[in-house]
Amino acid sequence: MPTSRVPRRRRFLVCEPRHFAVQYAINPWMHPDVRVDLDLAQEQWQALIHTYRAHGHTVETVPPVPGLPDMVFAANSAVVVDGRVFGSLFHAPERRPESTHYETWFKAAGYDVYRPENVCEGEGDLVFTGRYLLAGTGFRTTREAHREVQEFFGVPVISLTLVDPYFYHLDTALFVLDDENIAYFPEAFSPGSREVLERLYPDAVLGTREDAMAFGLNSVSDGHHVFVPPRAEGLASRLADRGYVPVPVDLSEFHKAGGGIKCCTQEIRP
Repeated sequence: MPTSRVPRRRRFLVCEPRHFAVQYAINPWMHPDVRVDLDLAQEQWQALIHTYRAHGHTVETVPPVPGLPDMVFAANSAVVVDGRVFGSLFHAPERRPESTHYETWFKAAGYDVYRPENVCEGEGDLVFTGRYLLAGTGFRTTREAHREVQEFFGVPVISLTLVDPYFYHLDTALFVLDDENIAYFPEAFSPGSREVLERLYPDAVLGTREDAMAFGLNSVSDGHHVFVPPRAEGLASRLADRGYVPVPVDLSEFHKAGGGIKCCTQEIRP
C-alpha cells in the first residue's frame, strides 16, 4: 500500500523567459541554430507558475535582463538554507553576469549573499535534503566549492560525481521527493557515487535513461505532488505507485537549452 504523503508549502523564486534564447552552446542540449518559440516558452512558463500557485505555493519573480537568455534558469543562481544565501559563480563566462542580478534581488528582499570563491552553480549542483547537501561535480561546480558550502552552512556535504555530459548538473539527474527520499538516474553517476546513493537511499525511486532524457529527474516535489514533465511517463507511474501525485507540466521548449522544471525553480528555504 502506498504511504500517505503530506505536501509542504514552498516559496519559489523564478525569472520570466522574456529574453530566453539559445545563443551559445555550453551543454550537449544547446544548438544555436535551433529556433526557440518564445511565445510557446512564455506560455509553458506561465503554466508552471499557475500550477505552483494552484497547489498553494508562493512564487516570486526576478526581473529578466536583456542579453542574459539563461537567466530563466533561476535554480542556478543560489542555494538557500535556513534563510542563508550562498550565491553562484558560473563556469561559463556567458552566464556570470546573472549572479549580480539575483544577488540584487536577494539583498533587496533582506538577505545577505555569500559570493563563492570557486565555481558553483547554485541548486543546479547543490540539492538540500533536509539533513545534508548532496553536491554534484564533474562538469560545472567544483569540489573546492563543496568545501566552501559546508563551511558556510555547517551542513554535511556529500560529493557526487556526474559522468554523463547530458546530465551536467546534479538537478538533471536527481531530485528530492521529501525529507526521507529522493529520485535519481543511477547511470548519470560514477560507480562510487552510485554506491553512496544506494547506501543513503535504499528505497529511492529510480529513473531510466528515457525518463532522464525527458527531464523527468529535473522535477520538483512538495512532498506529495511531483511537478513532472509529461513525457516521463515511466517515472510518473513509479511515483504514483509510491503514493506521490504526479502533476504534468510541459516545459519542452526549455529542453532546447538543457533545462526543465527544476532549472526554472529556485527554492527559498526560510
